[in-house]
Amino acid sequence: MKHKAGFVNIIGNPNVGKSTLMNAFVGERLSIITSKAQTTRHRILGIVNGDDFQILFSDTPGIIKPAYELQESMMDFVKSAFEDADVLIYMVEIGEKELKDEKFFNKITNSKIPVLLLINKIDKSSQEEVEEKLLYWKEKVPNAEVFLISALENFNIQGVFDRIIEVLPESPAFYPKDQLTDKPERFFVNEAIREKILLHYKKEIPYAVEVDTEEFFESDKIIKIRSVIMVERETQKGIIIGHKGAALKRVGIESRKDLEKFFGKKIHLELYVKVNKNWRNDKRQLRRFGYNE
Repeated sequence: MKHKAGFVNIIGNPNVGKSTLMNAFVGERLSIITSKAQTTRHRILGIVNGDDFQILFSDTPGIIKPAYELQESMMDFVKSAFEDADVLIYMVEIGEKELKDEKFFNKITNSKIPVLLLINKIDKSSQEEVEEKLLYWKEKVPNAEVFLISALENFNIQGVFDRIIEVLPESPAFYPKDQLTDKPERFFVNEAIREKILLHYKKEIPYAVEVDTEEFFESDKIIKIRSVIMVERETQKGIIIGHKGAALKRVGIESRKDLEKFFGKKIHLELYVKVNKNWRNDKRQLRRFGYNE
């Protein structure tokens, strides 16, 4: 039996539904999904296996013009997604007309590998607008196959998946067939906590936060976790903790529930908040958190 395998990398502007699509393909919540821009900071690999295929889906940060060192590193993850892709998914939503970086757009239109352009959120539009956008994108990216989808409603996801398998190169598997991702457990702990911060805090707070899991001890019945929420200023620390610790307690309870579902075990989670000044512009700190690699 011939075996196919390859990297299928998902790129696009912030908030077009890349993480929702990745999770729909993989069948697990590997990527954070919120309504805020720049939710995904890393390049996250989700592995889907069949008897004769292995697809390595890669969710990437939304394309932006970087304003500080952290965002520069986020865009480096996007650049790397162009370099190792066997299939490129360029995702747009129904109302947009361009990618926020001309160089990245030129890479897509000049790509020598298969490009699948997915027009997402068609359930939020009229038939007339959908047809108009279909013609627009076929003309704008002539080297791409265009698909109409709704990642949230799971519409036409199977059709895209089947086409991916058709265009994948023949190759042995890159990872063991029972592996779901290339990220360690602590990464998903950090992301679960960061997701709750994105959901419950406003303005700059979510973007000034990084989470570092310092302890992760697993036994047969329970996982004991100690994580630190890093902020840039003392005032942010107070906001994260909240009145009498209520805000931090809510983050902890909701994160623990999600982690219990993800790991299938009871979780004991301890959360602390520390000030780590200017970490977003500190290359040494960013390396420590898995950026600039």
